[in-house]
Amino acid sequence: MKNIIGIRFKKLGKIYFFNPRGLRVRKGDRVIVETSQGEEFAEVLIPNRHVEDDKIVAPLKKVLRIATYKDIKRHEECKKIEKEAFKVCEEKIKEHGLDIVLTEVECKFDNSKILFCFTSDGRIDFRELVRDLAAIYKTRIEMRQIGVRDEVKRIGGNGVCGRELCCCTFLSGFESVSIKMAKEQNMSLNPSKISGNCGRLMCCLKYENDAYQEKLQHLPNIGAIVKTEDGEGEVDNIEILKEKLRVKFKNEEGYTYKKYDAKDVKIIKDVEREQLDEEEIQNKKELEELEKLEQEDGKNLGGEKNGI
Repeated sequence: MKNIIGIRFKKLGKIYFFNPRGLRVRKGDRVIVETSQGEEFAEVLIPNRHVEDDKIVAPLKKVLRIATYKDIKRHEECKKIEKEAFKVCEEKIKEHGLDIVLTEVECKFDNSKILFCFTSDGRIDFRELVRDLAAIYKTRIEMRQIGVRDEVKRIGGNGVCGRELCCCTFLSGFESVSIKMAKEQNMSLNPSKISGNCGRLMCCLKYENDAYQEKLQHLPNIGAIVKTEDGEGEVDNIEILKEKLRVKFKNEEGYTYKKYDAKDVKIIKDVEREQLDEEEIQNKKELEELEKLEQEDGKNLGGEKNGI
């Protein structure tokens, strides 16, 4: 068992485990930690607790100290530099006629570098821009091209569900999403209905996928023949999370339909899940484009960077 604390460097950022080195901290405390890029200012999200060794990726980086008044003032100074550098960089982008959109600036706590994040449709030669910024701030400058998901996370907004975007509330990182996930969750395969504000597949398709996968193991596919208290019928629709089936029965007048709990139905003959449906065929080109964008985002994870 190891004593750890969980910290994050920015709002909604990923939580990292650190070695507190005997320090006792509370949630919300500010600390200075050791990272591969030097000292960093961070906020405590998980106070001291013991965790099994196999749940930790060793070696753990160390907490250097609880932030002092001087450290907090330095952090505030970094925030002021970031605001100023954002305006300066935007002016320089216009001067050089670069087709990029600046999204965020991060000034390192130890003044080792300033990071500028941007979005662009293609590769950009920003060497002259980097030289100009380095001359102004007298420190290392790094430019990082980020994806559209990161941009929307910064801007914020509401999703189609009416709630604040997941990436702005609790998601600490992005993972690749696939059309297959939408199919397995019985989602409409209309690109406009399964895409988020960023124009990519909705993140909820990914983080909800495990729950759907678990329930699908115990449910028949649409088209399966099942035995109910009312006789044999064919599964016409599935409510996966509720584990309910709509079964259709053939009679002289056509078909009748009735819903059942999956546990109350016995599968007589299951069928293979349909590979394509009408909506998927109709939107084939747009869906392929969405899948392609997802693959490209996966390859570019971490962004393009350059610096002096």
